[in-house]
Amino acid sequence: MFEVRTIKPEMTYKIRHNVLRPYQTIEDCKYDTDNEDKAFHVGAFYLGKLISVASFCVERNPDFPIEKQYRLRAMATIEDFRKLGAGRTVVNYAENLIKKQGFNFLWCKGRTNVLGYYNKLGFKVYGEVFDYPSIGPHIIMYKELGVIKERHHKY
Repeated sequence: MFEVRTIKPEMTYKIRHNVLRPYQTIEDCKYDTDNEDKAFHVGAFYLGKLISVASFCVERNPDFPIEKQYRLRAMATIEDFRKLGAGRTVVNYAENLIKKQGFNFLWCKGRTNVLGYYNKLGFKVYGEVFDYPSIGPHIIMYKELGVIKERHHKY
């Protein structure tokens, strides 16, 4: 149904702006982490149109004792395409890339109004709600990723 692949950070900005930060500038949708080493961005396309994005960067949250951590940032799906599984597909794709790099911990600062959605993706709540001025209430969420099991083939 969707084509999912890694994309350039610039491809995320329009959806970030329209969905996550409509009252801010496009410049506010460009993050320092976008071009960091090991950062990557995933997009879901429907009939060639980019409809869902998420960004991932290596960032350690000191509240968690795990050394190797990835952070999910700026996950957004165009409203007309929500509830079709695009976001889930994007996250699943990214989780596989993260696990292949030897990481098994993913966290984010999720908006409280989509807490149920993140729960469905397997994220758990950590700590208390806090406010991002001009964006709204958020909470830390995390997910421990399973280990990729190598398949052994008989030849």
